[in-house]
Amino acid sequence: MSFLRLAAAQLNTVVGDLSGNVDQILAALSAAEAAGADICVVPELAIPGYPPEDLLLKPAFVADNVAALEKVAAASGHCAIVVGYVGATPSGPGLSNAAAICAGGRVVGTYRKRCLPNYGVFDEQRWFVVSNETPTLFGVAGAWVGISICEDVWFSDGPVAQQGRAGADVVVNLNASPYNRGRRNERLSMLRARVDEAGCAIAYVNQVGGQDELVFDGDSLVVAADGTLLASGAQFAPDLVVVDIPLAEDGGRTVEGKLPRVVVTEPRAERPRAAPPVLRPALRPPLSDEAEVYAALVLGTRDYLGKNGFTEAVIGLSGGIDSSVVATIAVDALGPSHVHGISMPSRYSSDGSRHDAGVLATSLGIDLHVVSIEEAHVAFTSMLASVLGREPSGLTDENLQSRLRGVLLMGVSNAKGWIVLTTGNKSEMATGYSTLYGDSAGGFAVIKDVPKTLVYELCRYRNTQAVLEGLPAPIPDSVIDKPPSAELRPDQRDDQSLPPYEKLDPVLQGYVERDRTAPDLVAEGFDPLVVDQVVRLVDGAEYKRRQMPPGVRITTKAFGKDRRMPITNHYRPPAPQEPDRG
Repeated sequence: MSFLRLAAAQLNTVVGDLSGNVDQILAALSAAEAAGADICVVPELAIPGYPPEDLLLKPAFVADNVAALEKVAAASGHCAIVVGYVGATPSGPGLSNAAAICAGGRVVGTYRKRCLPNYGVFDEQRWFVVSNETPTLFGVAGAWVGISICEDVWFSDGPVAQQGRAGADVVVNLNASPYNRGRRNERLSMLRARVDEAGCAIAYVNQVGGQDELVFDGDSLVVAADGTLLASGAQFAPDLVVVDIPLAEDGGRTVEGKLPRVVVTEPRAERPRAAPPVLRPALRPPLSDEAEVYAALVLGTRDYLGKNGFTEAVIGLSGGIDSSVVATIAVDALGPSHVHGISMPSRYSSDGSRHDAGVLATSLGIDLHVVSIEEAHVAFTSMLASVLGREPSGLTDENLQSRLRGVLLMGVSNAKGWIVLTTGNKSEMATGYSTLYGDSAGGFAVIKDVPKTLVYELCRYRNTQAVLEGLPAPIPDSVIDKPPSAELRPDQRDDQSLPPYEKLDPVLQGYVERDRTAPDLVAEGFDPLVVDQVVRLVDGAEYKRRQMPPGVRITTKAFGKDRRMPITNHYRPPAPQEPDRG
């Protein structure tokens, strides 16, 4: 049986870095050629980086991106390359999310995305025009190849099915598909359904890397015409996957409909049957759920800091579980010499928490500075007393302590050029259990989209991984075992202000991520009192969340681009009526 040797290049591009992105693309093409590949495929909008957002409103940027495409085309040879870029529409104004196929030093053909997503984090209809062009099949080394872009493959009886039924042997699908939990299984199930519908193989090539809140996980997938998973790329790392895709013999299936055909490269007289040394086993076992999330947080943090010019990070270490996991992620992302801890105890900080912060810093190999806020707390209390007519107490005094810590961290950030990593989790941000200009002050919120219950799971996962590698667990057991507390008043515990996290997080998941109303959640069996409290807290904290720093997105709906609720909002669905119990 004949085959098409395909190289799937999952690249970590940078939005706006046209020359750097071209360098990555050309390096992938060179490696693909060395591996004897017939075709190399790189991700969606690989030349400008994804998502370019309102850079697309700058004509000069679009023109420069087209010039960059010409450099890629000029470097192409016997191995064809399919590369994503921003193109003009064939007729009329507007831009297209496009892919060019290049070989022999020139652009041979173009495909323009036909299904533009406009939900969640996607706003493609803001910048691009939907293409209604008839797609072309391209002859590559004796195989007929169709091209599609990201969302095109998700629609039943859509562009991919059309190309497959018209005789495509393989449809390549260029992606910039962000990660969220459970995404891999969803993608693979969809691809198998599309393969069954199209009757041909599909090569799903995905971007990797962090871009602001988004993390792209790579994990490119190549599925044969019979639904067999032939190859998968690395998760959360750049990769070049070279795979031989079997081609059906002539007459093996019925062709329905006709599409234009263009020969890009001629069939090879002799195909190399032996794999070159660079070819490796093409299937990788998928990561576990906790491993995926942890890897996403590490990659998102590393790329946000690195791509924005930060080499050092500083974290307020309280001895609690949130700051402990953030510090551990930061060390895994940057290395211990680039992470700095500051312990800022108050009169309410327990000896155990102070000790735990020190043990964690020693375990991670990071420096730890201890700066008591007591003197400043006393001074600010006295200053406020002259305005309030009494010393501040209650929430005012609690938030004062948090804001003092924020001032210290931001002062260090200004003096040293270190970015402050905030330590608030999704449960706290959802309910407003955080202090504006206090614990929310900083440049990047690592666990902003991580519910509190998942924070515990990630700590246990990271400790287990360390032990399996013969290393000491970085996060002390005492951090995981003690009741969560902000330690801003005597004997404070989180469950004095919030429902227990094991009850809180499922309600938050329903209300925030599934967009269920309070009556919906009560009807699903959640405690009405818990639902009422949680909904009130979430709705009342919208103004706070608008002022939070960006953070890594790991769920289907994060606070930020995903969820854009009005701050001024009086919508309250009526409560469900109690059943008549006679």
